[in-house]
Amino acid sequence: MSANSDVADGRDRGSSRSSGAAVDDERVDPSDIRRAVAAAAVGNATEWYDFGIFSYLTVVLAKVFYPESGLAVVATFATFSVAFVARPLGGMFFGPLGDRIGRQKVLAITMLLMAAGTLGIGLLPSYASAGMWAPILLVGCRLVQGFSTGGEYAGAATFVAEYAPDQRRGFLGSFLELGTLAGYVTGAGLATGLTLGLGEGSPALQSWGWRIPFLIAGPLGAVGLYLRYKLEDTPAFRAASSDSGDRSTPGLKDSFTRHWRAMLFCIAVLLVFNIADYAILTYLPEFLGGELRLGTTTGLFVVVGVMVLMMMLVNPVGRLSDRVGRRPVLLAACVGFLVLPIPAFLLMRQHSLVLVVLGVLIMGLTLVLVLGTMPATLPALFSTRNRYGTFAIAYNLGTALFGGTTPVIMAAAVPAIGTLAPAFWIMLGGVVSLIAVYRMEESAGRPLR
Repeated sequence: MSANSDVADGRDRGSSRSSGAAVDDERVDPSDIRRAVAAAAVGNATEWYDFGIFSYLTVVLAKVFYPESGLAVVATFATFSVAFVARPLGGMFFGPLGDRIGRQKVLAITMLLMAAGTLGIGLLPSYASAGMWAPILLVGCRLVQGFSTGGEYAGAATFVAEYAPDQRRGFLGSFLELGTLAGYVTGAGLATGLTLGLGEGSPALQSWGWRIPFLIAGPLGAVGLYLRYKLEDTPAFRAASSDSGDRSTPGLKDSFTRHWRAMLFCIAVLLVFNIADYAILTYLPEFLGGELRLGTTTGLFVVVGVMVLMMMLVNPVGRLSDRVGRRPVLLAACVGFLVLPIPAFLLMRQHSLVLVVLGVLIMGLTLVLVLGTMPATLPALFSTRNRYGTFAIAYNLGTALFGGTTPVIMAAAVPAIGTLAPAFWIMLGGVVSLIAVYRMEESAGRPLR
């Protein structure tokens, strides 16, 4: 099966023209494009900001929301993982809805829900004051966050891709991942700063200090909501909606029956992205601090430092994909994830801070090739009439199955196999994605389907 046949079901029917952004390139105000990119990136930053603060305040949250026991931290991690269960459901709800009523309306809703869920955590009572209602309400907020996130990334990437001129789609799409990195660095940095400033076991941190990062999500979400509310829907969506040759109404059943090949192909392309992304951004701090005994703070600063460097490179990588194509950049990343993980983890095992940083840097620089390219690559796999829905379902199923489970799999495999176990899991993802990317049709510089 070729890549063309994988996505054949995703082509627009009944229209003789492309319904990509190129249709309206001449009529789209550059300021509208900039606002579209900013609105999408702020939402992605909000999602990963929450990811950062929840990850790095886990120990504190365990003491606040659960009774004192050896399972409190485990219960908190389980609460964190609840969001991944809700993400596919959110994708199945918001994705097809975005294809029916428009990307802008749905993205405004997901922005509101994301901010409300994070803000809500900052307002929750503790276990000491509310008993078992505290963890129950925490799980409820995490479900809201996960459900909204299910419609967030795919919608934001679709929004930017359909606004962007064909020749700049890679560069403009890379701002989504700039938002990812900026949100995570900000959340993790703020959580770490509070922990160091107030003291990890201090009453101040456990009574009110931990709430500050969550409460900040309110104003951040308001900014994102304002940016999204002020925008018109994408030119591609407006063109497809006014196309008299195609009056079909996309839906959930349509995605699974007509476009399942394209969805499976998307999951395969995404596999190494999900595994490497969650391995490097979420598992490595614990791996460095716990398994390699460098200390939690040291592990955090190493990973965050590498992420800051990645922030500087993600936009140049997006621009590179516009010039040389998506496939060459992604093929280079897949090959990198085949040959570099073992040397990188061997360097980390040397317990020299310089070599540890070098090992993490190798993995981070390989990952940035994927981050800078993927937001423009994935929307091009689907047609305008069903892009949001099929993309959202495929993306969130892949993330739930392979992204959210990666830290758990690696944490379980290291004691059984050894400290090279994470490298083997990343390499496996690299094999699958390499085959998929090799068979993928090049989309750089071309109108969306």
